[in-house]
This record gives sequence, structure tokens and C-alpha cells, in this order.
Amino acid sequence: MNSSIDQDPNRTLTLILYVLYIVAIFTGGLLAVIALIINYVKRSDVQGSIFASHFTWQIRTFWWYLAWNIIAFLPFIFLFFTGENTDLFAGVAVSSTVFCVGVIGAAWIWIVYRAIRGLIALNDNRPMYQP
Repeated sequence: MNSSIDQDPNRTLTLILYVLYIVAIFTGGLLAVIALIINYVKRSDVQGSIFASHFTWQIRTFWWYLAWNIIAFLPFIFLFFTGENTDLFAGVAVSSTVFCVGVIGAAWIWIVYRAIRGLIALNDNRPMYQP
């Protein structure tokens, strides 16, 4: 292992950011927003190192995670168009809820997968990909 990379403070920061992204699924995404802000603020500090690809990986992970969570709640918009028909409302509500839970569950699995994959690459002192 490269001891200069192992002792780099950006390595510790990158590790902490991966953990924040994993824990974010239990905080309604708040920690993911904090991690994203740190990613953008510290991005220039990691340019030219293996950590730059990790920061890009984390940023993309956040935006895709957010997109999937927005998509998960889109079917609930149809509830406004059901009018006074309670049978239609119940059907749309149930199907929207099932869709929402499924998509959010898949998004949680996906963000944990991306974070673990990043942690493994970070542990091996490898970039996520060649920029």
C-alpha cells in the first residue's frame, strides 16, 4: 500500500462522506445533503488525486438517488385527479404507495451498494474510474 495515500487527510474525508451517504437513508436524506455540500466545497482540494473520482462518484450517487426518490412520489400527484370517487382514490393510493415503497427500497439498496463499492476501492487505494 502507498503510505502517502493512506495518511492523506482527503482519504479520511472521503471515507466519512461514504459513511454519511449510507447513514443518510435513516435521516431522510439530510446527511446526504450535508455530504454533497462537503463534496462540492472540497472538490477542488482533491483534483489530481485518486479522491477526485470518488468525489465525482459520490456527487453522481446523490443526484441519482434524489431523482429516484422524486420519481417514487410522482404517482401521488394522481390522487388530486381522483375527485370524489372514493374507490378510485383508494386504488390510486394503494398502487402509489406500493410503487413508492418499492422504488425507495431499491434506491436505498442502490445507494448502499454504491457507497460500499466506493469504500472497497478507497480501501484498495484505487480511483473509482479513470477520469
